[in-house]
Amino acid sequence: MVRQEYVQQALAGLDRAAGDGVDPALPLYATTFVVVDLETTGGAPDGGGITEIGAVKVRGGEELGVLATLVNPGVPIPPFITVLTGITQAMLIPAPPIEQVLPSFLEFVTDAVLVAHNAPYDVGFLKAACARHGYRWPNPRVLDTAALARRVLTRDEVPNRKLGTLAGYFRTATQPTHRALDDAKATVDVLHGLIARLGGHRVDTVGEAIEFARAVTPTQRRKRHLADGLPKVPGVYIFRAADDRPLYVGTSGDIGTRVRSYFTAAEKRARISEMLAAAERVEAVECAHSLEAEVRELRLIAAHAPPYNRRSKYPERMVWLKLTDGPYPRLSVVRSLAPGDEAYLGPFSSRRAAELAAAGFHDAVPLRQCTHRLSLRTVTPACALAELGRCPAPCEHRITPQEYDDRAVAPFRTATASDPGSVVEALLARIETLAADQRYEEAAVVRSRLAAVLRATVRMQRLAALAGIAELAAARPAARGGWELTLVRHGRLAGAGVSPPGVHPRPTLYAIRATAETVPPGHGPVPRASAEESERILSWLERPETRLVEMSSGWSSPVAGAGRFRDLLSKAEGASSHQLSTERS
Repeated sequence: MVRQEYVQQALAGLDRAAGDGVDPALPLYATTFVVVDLETTGGAPDGGGITEIGAVKVRGGEELGVLATLVNPGVPIPPFITVLTGITQAMLIPAPPIEQVLPSFLEFVTDAVLVAHNAPYDVGFLKAACARHGYRWPNPRVLDTAALARRVLTRDEVPNRKLGTLAGYFRTATQPTHRALDDAKATVDVLHGLIARLGGHRVDTVGEAIEFARAVTPTQRRKRHLADGLPKVPGVYIFRAADDRPLYVGTSGDIGTRVRSYFTAAEKRARISEMLAAAERVEAVECAHSLEAEVRELRLIAAHAPPYNRRSKYPERMVWLKLTDGPYPRLSVVRSLAPGDEAYLGPFSSRRAAELAAAGFHDAVPLRQCTHRLSLRTVTPACALAELGRCPAPCEHRITPQEYDDRAVAPFRTATASDPGSVVEALLARIETLAADQRYEEAAVVRSRLAAVLRATVRMQRLAALAGIAELAAARPAARGGWELTLVRHGRLAGAGVSPPGVHPRPTLYAIRATAETVPPGHGPVPRASAEESERILSWLERPETRLVEMSSGWSSPVAGAGRFRDLLSKAEGASSHQLSTERS
């Protein structure tokens, strides 16, 4: 029993992360449970109102300890509470207040799973008391016997899930009496009875029991066996239908744990529920590390276009913005690049994005916008843009091919290949002019075009720098020791592996190189891989902990390249996002 003169001691470990003390993979028979019950003055949890705490610590069916105490709530007890529990005001006057009881209780539940009947009620009062009196709630894993009973027992077995009803069904040694310790002891026997029933549902660990108690769909419950036996390693998982069609492809650093999460209450996406109903098996593809898993996921999605994947399904739909051939070139949106193409920008994820960038160049340089095929000999009637001064009218030969190249074509070539400064300055000047005339909506349109131009040039120059390297080897410390090794050729992942802890990584790198994919050079910033794959590789390479081991040539970007405008791009994108949110509100 905890008495009023209990001397409080400083508690350690209350700043741990959620559930750190209990491994969810721990078998139920080896798990330490603290079964708790509270008596209160009623009402909502506000940091007070607790009149009695009873807690029993058990493991493997054996009682390890008991904590029970009355608590002075500091307020009068309603008469109906006295009638219900038998606790009177006179009984609580000598009892310690909750701030004196909390330290011993928090120490009692350390490294244990907290169990209660209708747990949200009891846990809510305890968390509110901790917050009110300056104690950090240790956030233990919580198992609700009422919720578990709703999953395990049918209406034919018990008419309801009240503690008294369950105590009678399981013939508990202690009957609930609306006193905290008696109710906690009754809940212990109910817990053991429910655990005995879990074996038939293939629930063996504490993590599975907690998830099983949550509300999941019948499909999730019926298909949860699909996660059995999957490895706990980095890799790709593929949900397949009865005819072996890939339905969904995903990646994780722990395949087994990630796939099991699809069968828990945390998974609420409608399309995933539909996918699970059609899935018949899950295939695992083990990978050396997270980067290889991400790349394999992208390639599998691109190859099979699974119906329940939304992203990365159609890399072939990428488009490019390039200058046409012939006299007086114009910008054209194309599906692919030809080996002879020299002035281009991309890839863009959609035609709309490419057209937005094209509009930015049209605002900055006098490129013609008509789609006619012009001749150096024959004159074509000019359009309205020429009358508005928006086009130098090469169709009517008002400008020579050389002048057109200097004023319109050269700035595009320079902006995409090296320095977009002249285009950026022209767009900024236009934005300033429009803003000075209070034409703010038009200025916002030009700003969005500026962002599209910068976004595309920054991206392409980053991709081109990586694609220009015939071979690059990099390493990153592995979480369990050793090194994660990556071999990249022309922007494509050619090989991956992990060196064992305590062993020099060089032999592993030699083995990776000997078995790596042969990647020939190609044309463009992404000659042998999708833009997404090269960007995933760049993200991995640019992490602070990644070390470049070997490179066949230097890795560089233009000195005055688009990268120097990253801050301007962030400001433009931030302003566009703010404007969009303002319009929506």
